[in-house]
Amino acid sequence: MNNNKRLSIMAISFAAVLSLAACSDDKAEEAGETVDDMISSTKDAAKNTGDKIQKAVTDTGNAIEDACEDAKEKMDTEDTDC
Repeated sequence: MNNNKRLSIMAISFAAVLSLAACSDDKAEEAGETVDDMISSTKDAAKNTGDKIQKAVTDTGNAIEDACEDAKEKMDTEDTDC
């Protein structure tokens, strides 16, 4: 499931929990704990997404550098570093 969809589902669930909590004062504490859990899950999902993006950026940069070095090597340049 893509991360935007996952975050949207969590936001909708969060809104639903708040709505239910407003209707039932007896379960307010339980609803609050559920909201806390959902916030924590959302933060974790956002962090994981950020980590995946950073890895993709690093991998892309490494691939570009490797391609540059390969091209320089094929052209018999003295300095093959990019």
